[in-house]
Amino acid sequence: MELRARVSAAMKDAMKAKEADKLSTLRLINAAIKDRDIEARADGRDEGVGDDAVLAILGKMVKQRQESAKIYEEGGRLELAEKEREEIKIIEEFLPRQLSEDEAASAIDAAMAEVGASSIRDMGKVMGVLKAKYTGQMDFGKVGPMVKEKLG
Repeated sequence: MELRARVSAAMKDAMKAKEADKLSTLRLINAAIKDRDIEARADGRDEGVGDDAVLAILGKMVKQRQESAKIYEEGGRLELAEKEREEIKIIEEFLPRQLSEDEAASAIDAAMAEVGASSIRDMGKVMGVLKAKYTGQMDFGKVGPMVKEKLG
């Protein structure tokens, strides 16, 4: 089932089960997807965004909440940090399994071989291949330095 349909089904289930917190998070996800759809229509793509863009949206939402939780913890607002972590769990239900470090390293090696990367100048090509194949499965903030290390 496509991600958009899974989010809608989960929203209906949360409504029926009267899970207010989960419903609130799912509505945020739905709103973010609809915002991207509107942008896509403005660019002439009437069908909206695909699953790859939805995965990117979800990944961005998780990252935002991780940063917020960290800030709340530093400020002593533990209840707000916990709320952010609960939202992360709900969002992650729709993301594919994250690759381990070893899996990420082998994916980097494969991408480097695919584009014939030999120097740091090829980093953009390698990252492009990784983003095309592993969106939502890798934290590209951590993968970037790994690629740089292998190419440097």
